[in-house]
Parts: sequence; structure tokens; C-alpha cells
Amino acid sequence: MTATPAQPYSPSVPRAHRPRRRLTHTPGPLRDTLALTVLPLLAALALPAAFAGGGTRRWFGGRAESQRAEAQAAKDAAAAAFYELDTAQRDLRISIETITAVDDSPAARRAVTDFDALGRRIDEASSRYINAVDAHDLDRDDLEASAASRARTELTAAKEELGQVKLELDRFTDGLGPLLGKAETQLARLAPAVERARQGLLAASNALDTVRASGLKADDLAARLAALSPELTKLNQGAGQHGVPRTLERAEKVTREAEAVRVEAERLPERAAEIDHRLVSLRTRAQALTTRSEQVQPILSELRRRFTVACWQDLQRVPDVADENVRRAEAKLAEAQAARDDQRWADATALLSTVRALLNTTDEAVSAAGERLHRLNAVQKDPQQEIDRTRFAIRDAQRLAMAGRNTPDPRHARPLDDAVSRLDRAIATLEGRHPDYWHFLTETEAVRRAVARVVSLIREERGAAGH
Repeated sequence: MTATPAQPYSPSVPRAHRPRRRLTHTPGPLRDTLALTVLPLLAALALPAAFAGGGTRRWFGGRAESQRAEAQAAKDAAAAAFYELDTAQRDLRISIETITAVDDSPAARRAVTDFDALGRRIDEASSRYINAVDAHDLDRDDLEASAASRARTELTAAKEELGQVKLELDRFTDGLGPLLGKAETQLARLAPAVERARQGLLAASNALDTVRASGLKADDLAARLAALSPELTKLNQGAGQHGVPRTLERAEKVTREAEAVRVEAERLPERAAEIDHRLVSLRTRAQALTTRSEQVQPILSELRRRFTVACWQDLQRVPDVADENVRRAEAKLAEAQAARDDQRWADATALLSTVRALLNTTDEAVSAAGERLHRLNAVQKDPQQEIDRTRFAIRDAQRLAMAGRNTPDPRHARPLDDAVSRLDRAIATLEGRHPDYWHFLTETEAVRRAVARVVSLIREERGAAGH
């Protein structure tokens, strides 16, 4: 609302103060006669005004003054309604600006459109009020009762229209509650979020300075921190330029990344010590595996001497693979040491992970040869222990399948019957002059796995039925 009510009209020079016409050109005898006749009459006319408090308004009777007073009261009431509406519109404009600064949703855009339409309605009502004020000078000396009555009617109508528009504005304001609440919440988050981002950058910078003072370069962390500088510039430019949502996102991103730099910088001495420890540990482990791999050849010789080809042929390349893996691990260790010396922490960590994987593979292969000989010795000495272990697993599954039933479910009985037949065939392979003990062991393991699947199926079905 831009218009303001016109000020009530009043002459620049009040009538009582305007210069009176002097009678200096009247002949003497006539002047004396007029003085004797006119002056008492003027005094009589001025007497009521004097008793009324010295006002300058002419007196036309009680009805005209009553209408003037009512019109003035209507004018005052309309002015109060006008200013109340104007104040409410200004407050509402602040709310709309708050919403648009934060929210670009369809609901927010619709609120702006509705506010513009309401503004036009307010301008129309305000214009009619201002026209009514300008059309009637209630301070005129010769204001007639009928003119005062018309003024009162028009000003009262203007006041009622202003009041009706105020009600529309109040209803619209109430409807903005959710949007305004959301916007105010985001605005309340803005300043703390920006301050957290600044403090996070400061903490990261201080941590980086401390690390460098200890002799660690931390070039990668310094580069990551430098990359946040443009973001800080945009934060300092403020939400007025970049918008509240984008500024909040930027502040959260800067806070998160600065915190990551700070944490890594503070942990860097510990990380360096950890890499040093891993270098020593993996180097020792590589040396131990070199010694262990040398024992694989004698194990293979014994396997070849005592058992059939099927029992050891898959282990033939273990010594060569172990030697190759150890050599590769030692080469990677040297690269990791160089990366650590150059303080390329990520490279050093990746190389050490590769070394560990190579040594784990070698360890498993070397251990497999010794474990194979141990198991073959055990089953050669007493195969019955492996047979009993497998039969127990089958019988336990059969009891579970029959629990609460007169006949087993074919889905359970069939694989269990197959397991019994498969075990019998495995036992039969032990007969003869050169039993294949490794085939026997792999078969009994396969039988136990099949039985375990049936047990798991039964328990799942009964668990589901119980629920």
C-alpha cells in the first residue's frame, strides 16, 4: 500500500485571522451613525462564539453541528481502519518475503500470487477511502447538514470495506502458518550453520598446522582444505545473493568436509605409526612364509609315497606358487616403504593391502598341504570315525524329519535317503589295495552339507508355521 490518506483541508489563513476591511473612507457623520448601529449588532453576533471558546466557525444550528461531529467520527474510524490495514499488509509483506527467501515450492509461489491479488484488492479499498476523505472538507464554515451526512455515509462505507479487506488479509495470513513456520525454521538454522562451517574450517586449518609442525607434509589434506576456499567466499556473500536453501546446503557441506580434514589431520601421526607397524609385521610374515613354503616339498614327497595320485595332484604347484607370491609380496613391500617415505599415505595403505592379500593366499596354500597330510593320516588309521560322524548327522536329521509325523515329508525324506546311499558308496571306495582316501573325505563332507541343508529347511518351515 503506497497511498496515504489526504490531510483534512484547512485554509492556510484562518478566517478569524484574515485582514478585515477598514471603513476609513466613510464620511464622518455616517461613520458615527454606523458605529452606533453596527457595533452593537456585531457584538451581539460575536457573543455566542466567545462563549463557545473563541472558535472561528459560524453558527448554523445544532443539527448541522451534530452531523459534522458524526461525519468527523466516521472519518476518524475510517482512518484507524486504514492504518490498521496498512500495518497488517506491511507485516504480511515481511512474511511473504521470508517465505520466498527460503521456499521455491509450488505452494510458496501460489502464496506470492495470492498476496499480489490481495494487494490489488487492498489498493482498491484504500483508493475509495482516500477519495472519500478528499471529497469532503469537514472544517468548512458553511458545511451543510446534508453534505456532512453524505460524508458520514461515504466514510462509513469506506471503513466497512477496509474492515472487510482486513478480514480477508487476516484469513490469508492464518493460512500461511505452515509455510512461514518452515521458512522461519530454516532462517533460524542459517546463522548457526554458517558459523559452524567457519569454525570447522578454522579447526581443520589449525589441525593441519599442528601436523605440519610435527614434520608430516599432509599435502593431500592441504589441497582438500584449499578446495573449500571458494565455498567459504560464497558463504560470506550471504543468503541474499545465493538463497537460504543453497546457503544451508553449502554450510553443511563445508562443515562436513572440513571436519573430515580435521579428523584425518589429527589421526595422521597415528596413521603413520600404524603403517610403520604394518610394514614391519608384513615383512616378518613374508619371511616366515618363505620358511614354511620350504616345508611343502617334503610334505608332497610323503603324500606321493603313501597315497594315490588323486590325493595330492591338486597340490603339485603349491611350492612354486608360494615362492612367486612371496617374491611379489616383498616387491610390494618395497614400494609401500617408498610411498611411506614420501608420505603418500593412501598409496602406502593400498600397497600394504595387496601384500596382505598375497601372503594370505600363500598361507592358505602352504597350510593346505600340511592339513591334507594330517587328514589323510587320520582317515587311513581309522576311517570309522569319519563314517560315524556322517551317520550321526544323517540319523539326527531323520529324527527331526519324523518329529510329530507318522510319515516323513517326501521333500525331506528323499535327500536324506540319497545321503545314506552316497555314504555307502563312499565307504565302498575304501575297499581295495589302494583306497582313495581323499575322495572318501570329500564325499563324507558333501553328505554332511546336504544333510545340513535339509535340517535348515525343516526348521524354517516349522518356524514359519509356528508364527
